[in-house]
Amino acid sequence: MSEYPDPAQPDHQQPPPTQPYPQQQPPGQLYPQQPRPQETSPQPPLPQPPPPQETPPQETPPQPPPEQPDAGQPPAQSYPASAPTQVNRQFNPPPWPGQAQDQQQAGQQPGQQPTQQATQQATQRQGQQQAQAQAQAQGLPQAPPVPVAYGYGQYGGQPVPAGMYLDQESGLMLPQGTRLATPARRIGAFFLAIPLIIVTLVIGYVIWGLIVWANGQTPALQVLGMRCFRPETNRVASFWWMALREIIGRFVEGILGIITELISLIFMITRRDHKAIHDLVAGTVVLYDPDKVLSR
Repeated sequence: MSEYPDPAQPDHQQPPPTQPYPQQQPPGQLYPQQPRPQETSPQPPLPQPPPPQETPPQETPPQPPPEQPDAGQPPAQSYPASAPTQVNRQFNPPPWPGQAQDQQQAGQQPGQQPTQQATQQATQRQGQQQAQAQAQAQGLPQAPPVPVAYGYGQYGGQPVPAGMYLDQESGLMLPQGTRLATPARRIGAFFLAIPLIIVTLVIGYVIWGLIVWANGQTPALQVLGMRCFRPETNRVASFWWMALREIIGRFVEGILGIITELISLIFMITRRDHKAIHDLVAGTVVLYDPDKVLSR
């Protein structure tokens, strides 16, 4: 037998075709050569979206502080919308008799809600009416009405000026730090004038008096710390008022001798303002000024 089968035989199978060996790589090249990519033209960059603009922060206006409820009103409470509205008689009392008249006096129209001032006035009026009714039921006499100008520091319905006070004994407005000279001090000044006239030989007393008249004083009043004051003007007596007091007033006081002198002494002791006849002529009062307040 031959080594090779007979092609005429039916069972012959042809060998598979031979495949070529792979192409040998040139020396120095370890990997197969890959096809190079085709060069394409550079594409333009895509448009970038604009950066977001920064908006300046908005300043919020300052909010007013929450209103505090009044002491006489209930605090506000938040109720649901479906809750029925109820009227509290304690805070919404029914209208009182004469409410329309009170509102008209307070400058409101009838039917408006009363203000706190109108409510207080009505409450005071009701309290006064109840007190009067109780007093009449018990048989007590009704108290007199309080005057409009009643109060501390009032003088004839007018306020007392600064630096002054109302002397309760005399009813006069006097400067702070002074008080009415007592009759004993006035009598002492009268008897002190006698030795002063003798010592100064009369002429010296007259010259001394002309100098201190401008300060509302005489030599004896100056020694004892007293000064003449005019309540009508709230000022110290000037030179001419002192001349009227010491010349005309002394002449009127001695016109009948001892009789008018005694009358002047009685006036000074018994009157509330301690005015003698020569004080009535000039409209002056004598004040004791130990701290020399009136000389400032």
